[in-house]
Amino acid sequence: MEPVIDFRPGVSREARRFALFMRTAVRPMFAYGPMRPSMLRLAMLLDLGAPMVMRPPRGTEIGRVRLGDFHGEWVRPAGGSGARVILYLHGGGFFCCGLRTHRGLVARIAERSDAVAFSVAYRQLPTAPLAMSMADALAAYRWILDQGCDPERLVIAGDSAGAYLAFTTVIAARDAGLPVPAGIVGLSPLTDLDHEVRASYEYTRRDAYIPAHRLGALKRLLLAGMEPDAVVSPCDRDLRGLPPVFMLAGSREALRWDAELMAGRLAEAGVPHLLQIWEEQVHVFPAFAGAVPEGRQAIEEIGSFVRARTSSHPLGVVA
Repeated sequence: MEPVIDFRPGVSREARRFALFMRTAVRPMFAYGPMRPSMLRLAMLLDLGAPMVMRPPRGTEIGRVRLGDFHGEWVRPAGGSGARVILYLHGGGFFCCGLRTHRGLVARIAERSDAVAFSVAYRQLPTAPLAMSMADALAAYRWILDQGCDPERLVIAGDSAGAYLAFTTVIAARDAGLPVPAGIVGLSPLTDLDHEVRASYEYTRRDAYIPAHRLGALKRLLLAGMEPDAVVSPCDRDLRGLPPVFMLAGSREALRWDAELMAGRLAEAGVPHLLQIWEEQVHVFPAFAGAVPEGRQAIEEIGSFVRARTSSHPLGVVA
């Protein structure tokens, strides 16, 4: 099987202006801030201020749930049927962002998917290493199944670092003999922790706001106290038996490398998949659907995939 990649040409003026803003106003903070625990604690404040600018659609209902040492929240769009469920794992490099920064994105995806979503506040740096984040994601998946959720009506989704957890969760569930979900959605997915390989990629240094050269320091923090080979990146795992996968990425972002690499590995494993590459879009551009029309279009694509995978009579592998 060859990788299935669909290039989406055309870029709006809004998207160009937004990319310029991210490059000049946001990238310097990530590029030059010290990658140490004190800086990571400050990054956690981003989630607290998010409701002022990242609001969900009107009428969205939120219900918080405690899951042992971490928590999550149900995100119910106005008028949603609840016929299907999305388990969502937010991005943020395993050290920033959270339920509030992603509430608008999760609500819009759930709305266009005619679904309810459960968004997970897994533990992160500086207090929790990667292994703990992975364990929380799997625990949330087990909890969803324990609530009686039909896995054929369930899709697991995530962006960036959250997409890393989406893949590792499904792989761990398969290995544990649990039923796998109906599909996986990865937005600008992080699938490879090998920052040295990605460094040679054409767009690594040109990404609008993700300074890929900092990933080495981040990796050291994530794997602190662990054996070097204790955590294997999703792209290097056995991917056979995974459900159909839908991914998207911007054409000029560093993690396009990861998305294309994962598409190739999925093809080798015989896993049905589709990767959309959107021209000149920034990292996780659907999160900025309020400012970028391509973000709204991408959310429609995600919703189509979720509905197709979880319908009683699926319309196909990918929509």
